[in-house]
Amino acid sequence: MTFFLNMKNTSVNSNSPFAKSTLSEFIYEHLIKYYDGNYDDIVILCIGTDRSTGDCLGPLTGYKLSYIPRIYSKVSVLGTLEEPVHAKNLEEKITYIYSSYNNPFVIAIDACLGKLERVGYINVAKGPLKPGAGVNKDLPNVGDIHVTGVVNLGGFMEYIILQNTRLCTVMKMADIISSGFITSLWKFFKQNEKLTTT
Repeated sequence: MTFFLNMKNTSVNSNSPFAKSTLSEFIYEHLIKYYDGNYDDIVILCIGTDRSTGDCLGPLTGYKLSYIPRIYSKVSVLGTLEEPVHAKNLEEKITYIYSSYNNPFVIAIDACLGKLERVGYINVAKGPLKPGAGVNKDLPNVGDIHVTGVVNLGGFMEYIILQNTRLCTVMKMADIISSGFITSLWKFFKQNEKLTTT
């Protein structure tokens, strides 16, 4: 459960019929703009736990993207339903990322709480997110860019709110985020292929 560090973001309503295509464009634009010569590997870090409905957006998305590394050798996905990345192992995973990958470009994905009218919105932004801030946990900032989904109302009784979040809302956002990544990564690597061959 995260807190925004950078409010200059682009967002899409998951209930929009164009949510998948719009989100894929946002992700693609962020990759084109911020993934530069300083980076090599891309690590998609999906944060959250499968023990809380409201906080399982990351693991669900990671599960849906877990086959991606078999298609793109430069892309890795950490944080799935089987092996979630959560408060207890986040620092260890961040250390692992920066010691195991070549100049990693980290894309952090997490659920967040927000205003009632923003529930169901998916945000893409430059810079790190702060996992755990939504439930008052002090965890390290992570991500060169980040994607967050507003799963429920924030501001009070966060743990109870998370436990009572509708799985339908979270599943829909996980579907849209994973689809957005599949399309945007295809476009991004296709574009990079053109750039390196011309």
